[in-house]
Amino acid sequence: MMIHPDLMLTLANEHHRELIAERDRERLLTSARAARKARRAAKNLAARGRPTGSLSAYDPSVAAPAR
Repeated sequence: MMIHPDLMLTLANEHHRELIAERDRERLLTSARAARKARRAAKNLAARGRPTGSLSAYDPSVAAPAR
């Protein structure tokens, strides 16, 4: 049974659009993951230079001013 050429072209174009859309989704997810990882790394680096709170490092039950 022969498939009409217009139908075959339509199917090929639809498949091509699906492949492009799938690749775009993958690229978007990869970019979002990389941005999230970079934000987490920047947040961790920024938190290291700040005081941790008002409790002394030696005795957790004794309050001391933050340094």
